[in-house]
Amino acid sequence: MTPMEKARLCLATILERKAVDPVLLHVENLTTVADYFLITGGNSTRQVQAISRHLQKTLKEQEVPLYGVEGEQESQWVLLDYGEVVIHIFYQPIREFYDLEGLWVEAPEVNLEM
Repeated sequence: MTPMEKARLCLATILERKAVDPVLLHVENLTTVADYFLITGGNSTRQVQAISRHLQKTLKEQEVPLYGVEGEQESQWVLLDYGEVVIHIFYQPIREFYDLEGLWVEAPEVNLEM
């Protein structure tokens, strides 16, 4: 599976749990951490947790290895590391505060039409 295919799978999966305003950034030329950042939100901490758990379950079924999870207990900002794709799932007010999209403004945004 290519990094873009993995990113698209992640996007489709989070949309199944009604993720809020997903943004896919191509960061490959800006960092060595990942090729893509998928940033999204949830309207409650429960929704953030549901998105995270659904994504983990779906990708595990597809045999996509998960390298790390941070923040799932509090569910204010959950980070999922799938190697070339790093997913940030925020509770919406926390997303607005940290403004990762603004921080990575130099990263091209990938068209999300599936």
